[in-house]
Amino acid sequence: MSDLTFTVEASPSGQCVLDVTGDLDLHTAHRLQHTLDGLAFAGGLVIDLSGVTYCDSTGLTALVGAYRRTQAEHTGFALCGTSQELTRIFQIVGIDQIVAMYDTADQASQALRDAAGRAR
Repeated sequence: MSDLTFTVEASPSGQCVLDVTGDLDLHTAHRLQHTLDGLAFAGGLVIDLSGVTYCDSTGLTALVGAYRRTQAEHTGFALCGTSQELTRIFQIVGIDQIVAMYDTADQASQALRDAAGRAR
């Protein structure tokens, strides 16, 4: 088990990029939830999972909870940087069918900006 750390970057457009590193599991998912609860992301939320080494069902639940919050707040949500293993898990449980996934945080951020521009 590795520790879970977060780095938060906010863009001038109000978009939030949350970089997650470590294991996202039963012992750490509550920390992700707590971090998300303290964030404002009116311009959208990108969660960069390139540093995630493990994710169990509790971690998946936290990610789906973040997605649901963005939907309730009528803002964008995207994941990026998923490993092959994590991408496969998302495919098995169907997360890839509801959540936009990108290779990099820059790609995800641009996609959310583009979508927000089209929605206006």
